[in-house]
Amino acid sequence: MRVALASLAVMSVFATQPEATAQSVAPAPLQLNTAAETPGTGPIRIEWEVRNRFRLFRNEADFRRHVAAYRGDGVLASEQRLAHATDGRGWARDMVDNLCVDHTGRLPESCLRDGQKENYLSPLDHPIIAYAAGAIPPGALCAWSFDDGASEPGEATTRCDEPVRIRVKHGRPTIATVDVGLPDGTAQRIMTEIQVRDLLIAGMGDSIAAGEGNPDRAIQLGDDGFCFRRFLAGSTSEYFRPGRAGFKGNKACDPALSVGSGNTSADWARLNARWWSATCHRSLYGYQVRAALGLAIENPHIAVTFLPLACSGSTIESGFFGSLRARECPPTGACTTNNVAQMVRLKEAMELARKTDRERSLDAILLTIGANDIWFSGLVADVIVESATERTLFRRGGLMADVADARGYLDKLPRDFAKLRNALKPYLGGNLQRVVFVGYGNPAMVNGGQVCRGGPGGFDVHPAFNVDGAKLRETSDFVEKEFFPKLRALATCEGAGICRDPSTDRMIYVDTHQAEFAFRGFCARSPQDPVFDRECFLENGESFESNPSVAATDPLRCNLRARDFRPYSPRARWIRTANDSYFTAMTFPEGISPAVQPSDLHDATWGATSAVYGGAVHPTAEGHAAMADAALPALRAVLGLPSPQQVRAEPLAPLQPPVTR
Repeated sequence: MRVALASLAVMSVFATQPEATAQSVAPAPLQLNTAAETPGTGPIRIEWEVRNRFRLFRNEADFRRHVAAYRGDGVLASEQRLAHATDGRGWARDMVDNLCVDHTGRLPESCLRDGQKENYLSPLDHPIIAYAAGAIPPGALCAWSFDDGASEPGEATTRCDEPVRIRVKHGRPTIATVDVGLPDGTAQRIMTEIQVRDLLIAGMGDSIAAGEGNPDRAIQLGDDGFCFRRFLAGSTSEYFRPGRAGFKGNKACDPALSVGSGNTSADWARLNARWWSATCHRSLYGYQVRAALGLAIENPHIAVTFLPLACSGSTIESGFFGSLRARECPPTGACTTNNVAQMVRLKEAMELARKTDRERSLDAILLTIGANDIWFSGLVADVIVESATERTLFRRGGLMADVADARGYLDKLPRDFAKLRNALKPYLGGNLQRVVFVGYGNPAMVNGGQVCRGGPGGFDVHPAFNVDGAKLRETSDFVEKEFFPKLRALATCEGAGICRDPSTDRMIYVDTHQAEFAFRGFCARSPQDPVFDRECFLENGESFESNPSVAATDPLRCNLRARDFRPYSPRARWIRTANDSYFTAMTFPEGISPAVQPSDLHDATWGATSAVYGGAVHPTAEGHAAMADAALPALRAVLGLPSPQQVRAEPLAPLQPPVTR
């Protein structure tokens, strides 16, 4: 039935589904209510659910794939099922081209979803599936009627075991009536009210909020070597690492071989990893997307409209309030130099939404920000870059900071955080209780709180990298004892003078995931880790062939190929190492300081930044799923939604207890 309820479409729910996804589509909606009856038993009743109710997805098949993976036992368990189903290659690679965003990652005013043009930010109607359930006589006929009080009722008669698909108007109830034919020739009339609650949820913040480190379609690795230069005491040296599959340009460092070879950044960019927003490195694996999607899966009677604004590299000043250099260019299409500020995008989106619905407002905001404000990436560089030459390059480009620097930045954070509160308040009715601030996990812990030991393991993708154990302990101590408590206090108004009006300035702060991250740092290992990780990423830092003549054609020392790496396989660590980052994203550093922009694809700075710029020391997809599980209880409470029924299920591939290295 269309918006005016002039007609009613009656069909089997399987009628238009591709064979490959048939198992993820069922005639009955997802049942999460512990009191729910089995469809063929109990009193006769009308059941209904919103179809494709995570509105970022264009295709219902993509949503049903996530429904099929969800068993009521959390986002993490669902992520692990999807990872196994894709052999660790990742589920998002099949969905990233079917989202309600343009090629730059921006939301369009309208979106073609399942063949129907919809206003994305302010939907006029919603697709519904309804069916008669309960102890219905075999072969009974059902006479359906749907009345929204403003149009002629839509009517149809069909077999009771066939569901009906309709569209109901947004913002007003539709009365559904079904007359179920009984064996004695009479009919039993059942009525229910259908009204969809559409939730508008914004995701804002930095690289953790965006999902950095987890491209929707990971880089395709070539098995042969690609040459990078190094500067060592006034001379140069070369080393080889796996390159990009399909690159036809010069793979050697000799510039003479580049003439006429098409060896340009444009050729390289064509083979970039795929993000649904390349300029922000925004990913479907990010916890904000997974939490919003989780709400839609759990609640059959709602729709979720997700407003993606988070952008990698953001500080409160740059990115949240001001423009921010683009992270990376998309593989095709125009590349913008700067990202527009998140608050500007929020203002534009709400103005556009209110053109259709004057009452449209945000229901909740998911937020993570603050790490870049204390220059956390600079702390990471200080810990992992050992070589004096590369340290000089990083410092010259403003890419390195120590704990003393970070402590100075932390002192300035309350001022900027106050500006953030004041800016968000008008969008939430003057009260920040509907902001769910999700804290960071410590990336350097194992065994419940021990700091990872130093060494090159996991970071030897660049010869200059070697984790300094003493600096790591100092940095971890600062993060745990100073940064995390300050961030929590700023979000929750703990302490005198932090907030002007705590009753309206206080956000909901989520940090329950931090306890699990204390076992899952970058050095966590398990006998159940992927074979490639165990055999090819060696703890002693000798993962790669050091002889250039051999490495040019075979850069790995193990007997596997680079293409055998599985970026989304379950593993003990929930934090990307530099090796992971290179093998998953291999990001060409478009957005870093011009002072250290590479001169060509073999440049020394490109070799160093490519190993960390695509998400080193950021959560994996599993880490983000765990963060989504932590965020969901707070999000449900803020929105007044019920908790789902808990389902007991055996894990797909139980990990042995992670061990430190």
